[in-house]
Amino acid sequence: EMISMSLLAMAIQKLGFPVVSLTGWQIGLETNSNYSDARIKRIAGERLKAELDNGRIVIVAGFQGINQMGDVAPLGRGGSDTTAVAIAATLGADLCQIYTDVDGVYTADPRIVKDAKKLDAITYDEMLDLATLGAGVLHNRSVEMAKKYGVPLVVRSSLNESEGTVVKEVVKKMERMLISGVALDKDADRISVIGIKDAPGSAFKLFNTLAKKNINVDIIIQSVGREGTKDISFTVAHDNLKEAIELLEEYQEVLGFERVDYNCEVAKLSIVGAGMMSNPGVAAKMFECLYNENVNINMIATSEIRITVLVNSEDAVRAMNAVHDAFGLAEA
Repeated sequence: EMISMSLLAMAIQKLGFPVVSLTGWQIGLETNSNYSDARIKRIAGERLKAELDNGRIVIVAGFQGINQMGDVAPLGRGGSDTTAVAIAATLGADLCQIYTDVDGVYTADPRIVKDAKKLDAITYDEMLDLATLGAGVLHNRSVEMAKKYGVPLVVRSSLNESEGTVVKEVVKKMERMLISGVALDKDADRISVIGIKDAPGSAFKLFNTLAKKNINVDIIIQSVGREGTKDISFTVAHDNLKEAIELLEEYQEVLGFERVDYNCEVAKLSIVGAGMMSNPGVAAKMFECLYNENVNINMIATSEIRITVLVNSEDAVRAMNAVHDAFGLAEA
């Protein structure tokens, strides 16, 4: 990031424009002390505003800031997008444009679904769910910050002059669209804790143990209790699987369960859309589509604007294309 911005500043200066390149600590980008995945606490902004007031183009290295001990702390995945949104919020900008290798936000990954269509606009909530559920065009941290501070985003291509996709609070067309997109996450693994005690606090102890090690879980299903025990299944990112299994086995006696097993051959398939809130039957339509494709559903999770199912990996791409067609997203 620092080398790239310096070279870019040199190129702009040769074109005859006043320019300055700054690191995160030079603009007062303060973070917490988590070196592997630091979170932005605040941006002082005085240096930024002063340079802009002096008529200079300001180039800032994303991905890193400075923590309370004065050390450089990287922001982790999505750090560059998140830095851009944080700067826009600090400056009270009217717009934050994110340039990437695609023309905008599509109804599905165009590399998987050939007839996926680019959306002119999408809401923060829809984009946040799509980003969290596998759409790689924006990182969910940047969308969270944009929503929090009301910064409109535009996702545009760095390769052409396409208008891109606007991400904002309200989209006029959303009532006419049942769903806005389909996302596929192949990075999900299923863990099942078998025979855990069917008593108050057992689920808390289980997930608190995982949370203390910063292991995020997503889809959660708990079985009906039987003979004083129950089963709890959930999904984790593939990178967290080994650590989660070892942790559960270490605390097996404390948590009080019989055994733990897992399945790596699964994927999360999700549909997202604000139109779900006012249209019944969306889940039934999705499940009917998967039934017609002979795709088995292992787990289900829902919210007001999304439905996520866990399917076998070998069925995932076929299921994604079928669901995209079933909801008419090719004509979006």
